[in-house]
Amino acid sequence: MAGRLEPEPIARRDFLGLAGWWTAALAVLGSLAGMVRLPNPRVLPETSRRFRIGRSRDYPVGSMQVVPDKNVLLVSRREGFAAISMVCTHLGCIVDRSETGFACPCHGSSFAKDGSVVAGPAPRGLRWLEVSRSIDGRLTVDSGREVPAGTWFRA
Repeated sequence: MAGRLEPEPIARRDFLGLAGWWTAALAVLGSLAGMVRLPNPRVLPETSRRFRIGRSRDYPVGSMQVVPDKNVLLVSRREGFAAISMVCTHLGCIVDRSETGFACPCHGSSFAKDGSVVAGPAPRGLRWLEVSRSIDGRLTVDSGREVPAGTWFRA
């Protein structure tokens, strides 16, 4: 017989019954928590890869301008417009413009003015991006669509 300060032992059958009830209660609570989270999206939509850069008259023939916050160089020539990504194809560093073209500050890759690889660990040239005209007449760059190097958009 147990003493006054010692708890009375629980029978095995009672312990297994209590353990079953607690397990069922936890399963119900877990299911309710999952159902509460269900209406909220787990994946948020990403920003569009298409962006407007202005009108063609804003970029005179012979100019090369970096589009702010987009890591894209817009080149304007008589042939038309081209957008060259300034993201290195080696590990994704942002390249700097140099006298001979582009240089990757991270791993030393060098690119010509047309984006082709001159030296370094980069496996391929810089990506040329699709340029088009939007409905309102502005030039639009789609950073999600690559075009062959040397592709010019005629405005």
